[in-house]
Amino acid sequence: MLTARLAPMLAYAARPFDSPRHLFEIKWDGTRCLLFAQGRGLRLQNRRLEDITARYPELKDLAAGLRARNAILDGELVVLHQGRPDFGRLQQREQSAGPLKVELLARQLPATYIVFDLLFLNGEPRVAAPLQERKELLRTVLAESPLLVESGYILEKGRAFFQEVVDRGLEGVMAKALASPYLIGRRSRFWLKIKPRGREVCYVVGYTPGKRARAGTFGALAVAAVREGVWVYRGLVGSGFSDADLEALKPRLEELRVDAPPPALKGGVPGITWVRPELRCEVTFQEPTPRGRFRAPAFKRLLP
Repeated sequence: MLTARLAPMLAYAARPFDSPRHLFEIKWDGTRCLLFAQGRGLRLQNRRLEDITARYPELKDLAAGLRARNAILDGELVVLHQGRPDFGRLQQREQSAGPLKVELLARQLPATYIVFDLLFLNGEPRVAAPLQERKELLRTVLAESPLLVESGYILEKGRAFFQEVVDRGLEGVMAKALASPYLIGRRSRFWLKIKPRGREVCYVVGYTPGKRARAGTFGALAVAAVREGVWVYRGLVGSGFSDADLEALKPRLEELRVDAPPPALKGGVPGITWVRPELRCEVTFQEPTPRGRFRAPAFKRLLP
């Protein structure tokens, strides 16, 4: 059990909704972690299948607190600050190296394991059981403590729950079908992650050729923003356009064509017809990547 390697189940992005067939729980801003318990032995594994047990010595006795001979749990490791997950503090834990540094941070920034699923129990797989049944079974296994917490959830009222979560400054909400199995290593629409979408005003710096239904217009807009006097390339935006948007933008893009991008964007962005950065648009997105690109961007509107 302790040597097993399992990839966690993953979710698709979605927008807030209500449903009697789903439960809704907080999307915790931490590190995805599977917990393998065998007797008093314990191993923690992250989403990349890496053993991270040594980084969190304060959690070494969690297995002894479970009401089970052995189990595999799924959850999220967080560092709480003033009652809320603090990703910056968690990053300090994730990047710590050396036993002395690890022990010091374990005392200063203790982690909490927030559990939301049960995959195996007492040698028997539970992944085929409906989520609602796994949740009920999980409750019988856990002995909660400051270091081990069950992730609570509500039923049906996903929109109101999402708004409350966002108002409290949390990352978002997970919506999970009550009848769903646990699909090891697979991304499934049984699970949906719902996060507030960001908005940013960007400059249009280019476009890609249109194909199929868009053969007469364009495929996507290349957009960038200026931050402290420096161009930051935000990526390609290919969704959110109405037919009227496509028709109106095409001639304006043609008029603004140039041979080169803004100086800071030269090289590394192939396949784009560049334009003078005179058009501004509002773009919504799921979140920025570490490189500053937008995940799941959508065109909202052209600005005056």
